[in-house]
Amino acid sequence: MKEYSKKLSALPPYLFVKINSLKKDAYAKKNDVIDLAMGNPDLPTPEGIVNCLVDTVKNHPGTHRYPQAKGMPKLRKAICDWYKKRFDVDLNPENEALVLIGSKEGIAHMCMAWLDPGETVLVANPAYPVHFNGVILAGGTIYDMPLLPENGWLPDLTKIPEKVARKAKLMFLNYPNNPTTAVIEDDNFFKEVVRFAKKYDIIVCHDNAYSEVVFGDYEVPSFLQTPGAKDVGVEFYSLSKTYNMAGWRIGFCVGNPSVVAPLEKFKSFIDYGVPTFLQLAAVHALNSDEKINKDTMEEYKKRRDKFCDGLNKLGFVVEKPKSTMYLWAKIPEKFKSMGSLAFSEELLKETGIAASPGVGFGSFGEGYLRFALVTHFNRFHDALIRLKKFVSK
Repeated sequence: MKEYSKKLSALPPYLFVKINSLKKDAYAKKNDVIDLAMGNPDLPTPEGIVNCLVDTVKNHPGTHRYPQAKGMPKLRKAICDWYKKRFDVDLNPENEALVLIGSKEGIAHMCMAWLDPGETVLVANPAYPVHFNGVILAGGTIYDMPLLPENGWLPDLTKIPEKVARKAKLMFLNYPNNPTTAVIEDDNFFKEVVRFAKKYDIIVCHDNAYSEVVFGDYEVPSFLQTPGAKDVGVEFYSLSKTYNMAGWRIGFCVGNPSVVAPLEKFKSFIDYGVPTFLQLAAVHALNSDEKINKDTMEEYKKRRDKFCDGLNKLGFVVEKPKSTMYLWAKIPEKFKSMGSLAFSEELLKETGIAASPGVGFGSFGEGYLRFALVTHFNRFHDALIRLKKFVSK
């Protein structure tokens, strides 16, 4: 049989596929697995959203037909109204909002729509895997922007060589950040990004999936709030985390119409868009009470505080995040030489705890684990007991 695509073979094994294989082995051995690897919300989708979906599917059979690929006008208007209310950003629903089958799909397709083989993309490292996998699948060339703790997990744009910057076509950013949980503390960084993008004619793609997953008084900004941002880029958003709708697969891209249009064109050739009944449920979600996720955030905060405090006592180094549903934990010093992949494998085999190795998000994630806060509160007590035995061996 002939070999499959060189672009596909160039991809590393997908992070969660490897972890799922290890979990499968653990389940086969009847081990009690505590799965903290994937950011897969365990809390229920709000009842009103579910009821809207059920009513639509049962009573409006016309919504079972092919949907509008770019998203129905009602949803695109709801998206723009939500952005105006939440971020005070004005958007035109006709050409500045595009419905996606989840933001992951949109980001990968953005690369397909915009990149020719060999073109350069500036990608943060570590990063959510589709930020670099999408580039590889499109035949692009990645230039790593290291995220380092001493720089607040922000890329240092001054370290990008002039020659690279002039060749770069896209830049991928993500704040609040997955996996590091870093946030933007003021508007200076985004202003710098806009200046840099205008100077070198770079399209900025900002992944803002965690804007509503916040703790305390911190308020997540939109990249598009920055003066001049819409001139240079777009923002991706997902309903997965805000409304616990991960399995529903719906998100959107908003921003510069000249950037959105090729993505819309590409998608029109390869998919029919999101089912209409899901789009109407998304309208309900975006139009619902802004505090709809209050219970979710209170639960995440309990889990964050419990697990973060416990990990620090065991020798991990973890800062309490202001946003996201993750903990970015530096591996105890005595295990440093193992590397994050070997450590996570041993952890799963010995304790049944599944965590994501930092190196799976890029080379600069080495030495860290990412824990997702996606299981019942009491299970974090169990996890800490197991971890204590593991690290004391």
